[in-house]
Amino acid sequence: MLVFRQLFDPQSSTYTYLLGDSASGEALLIDPVFEHVRRDMALLRELGLRPIATLDTHVHADHVTGAWLLKAGSGSQIMLSEAAAAANADRLLRHGDRVSFGARHVEVRATPGHTNGCVTYVLDDHSMAFTGDSLLIRGCGRTDFQQGSPERLYRSVREQILSLQPGCLLYPGHDYRGLTVTSVAEEKRFNPRLGGDVDEADFAGYMNNLGLPHPKLMDIAVPANLRCGQPDQTTARAQSPSWAPLTCSFSGVWEIQPAALEECIAGGRANDIQVVDVREPTEFIGGLGHIPGARLLPLAELAARSAEIDKARPVVTVCRSGARSAQATVLLQKSGFSQVANLAGGMLRWRAEGLPFDQGAN
Repeated sequence: MLVFRQLFDPQSSTYTYLLGDSASGEALLIDPVFEHVRRDMALLRELGLRPIATLDTHVHADHVTGAWLLKAGSGSQIMLSEAAAAANADRLLRHGDRVSFGARHVEVRATPGHTNGCVTYVLDDHSMAFTGDSLLIRGCGRTDFQQGSPERLYRSVREQILSLQPGCLLYPGHDYRGLTVTSVAEEKRFNPRLGGDVDEADFAGYMNNLGLPHPKLMDIAVPANLRCGQPDQTTARAQSPSWAPLTCSFSGVWEIQPAALEECIAGGRANDIQVVDVREPTEFIGGLGHIPGARLLPLAELAARSAEIDKARPVVTVCRSGARSAQATVLLQKSGFSQVANLAGGMLRWRAEGLPFDQGAN
């Protein structure tokens, strides 16, 4: 029986897909995210599966792949397109290749245009395909950097994805509106960029005038993904602190996952760990709320008021998405704090995972 799970990273709106063969226990992970390797490995264990390979759809610009960490932790092979020109891959894939897991396999279809190395993975019975950024739900990936070409992307999508059977379910690399799946028939009819009577010239004119800013993490993510997610030597040598289950991000910031922090708090360590929320007061009592017991200390005031925090006890910094709180950990470290970590994904992740929160003044 096929095991299928769709996983999500709220910070980059990235989908990770797990495909498993229950009889053999072999599984593939498509587009794993660096910060979620612990989550993915836990799910695999619970499902009785072992990852034999990670498959990236392309060299991502908005997040770092978890491929290298998964290989280090489980021995899974790293696979992606030969055209991606990435280091550290165990198998470089070409159009028409197959990647097997147990009695099942996915077919590799080259779909360049967003980047040179974009591929779509099609399940053996053509019931589903994983399109990365080549085709999104009612959209597509941009074509204005990383060897992008609207003409190539148009041909890729029309010839390799929308040529699949109408009922084939399409699973994108991202969605920013909470949509999870579409189909060939839907996209051929309703995709405003690539469906209907849109021709190559229409598409190129549309894509060449998007005027989008570059992804915020591009300068970190692209070099890291060209190493298949292998950390640089400084990060790779870093030893994880013992006061909580932490991981080190590519920016060198120690992070704790929301479920791990909640486990620490629920396990009776609420008095040991100081949760410092660095948002503004209106955010603290606003829609996302705050972690029960958290202390409000806005980032702009943090350096001047760091003496109000106990250096002898661990500190977890929190903001909306994890960006401001990452900077807060740097400021605290410069002020002499040795036990400090950032809440990965901030309150967005905390709320997305259904963890407890308070609203109103603390």
